[in-house]
Amino acid sequence: MDTSLDTIVLAIGPRDDDRLDRLARVVLQVAKPTDVTVILTHVFSKKQFDEVAEELNYPKATEEDVDVVLERHQSIRHLEELFDEHDVAHDVRGVVGTVAESTNKIAETNDADRIVISGGDRSPAGKAIFGSTAQNVFLGSPCPVTYVRSQSK
Repeated sequence: MDTSLDTIVLAIGPRDDDRLDRLARVVLQVAKPTDVTVILTHVFSKKQFDEVAEELNYPKATEEDVDVVLERHQSIRHLEELFDEHDVAHDVRGVVGTVAESTNKIAETNDADRIVISGGDRSPAGKAIFGSTAQNVFLGSPCPVTYVRSQSK
């Protein structure tokens, strides 16, 4: 059984800005000593992608430009700086699609050894009614998933 780690997918969502440092710390705990490559991933809905591309002064961006747009995104630039400071190899992969499916597809395509995700606080009733993106990542993941809880207020 091979227990080595080569690739971690760090999935960043639109509401993760206040958790970026915490997510980075969790990934660095594993990535730094094992010399893995971290794939910084952000999955956009079509509407989110168009809004972000417009905000970043790239109004004619198409879905094929998602990595270029993502590299201009503040959260990704922040994480790239942190990983550069710690000499951790990283790549950027953006997707326009559904979060759970796309995150799991990136992990599968890149033969990832782990996915790291976070999520917001929702009541059990809210999760039952609307579903949970994190739960869908867990259920469909081709590898282990580390969930970083949001800090209690």
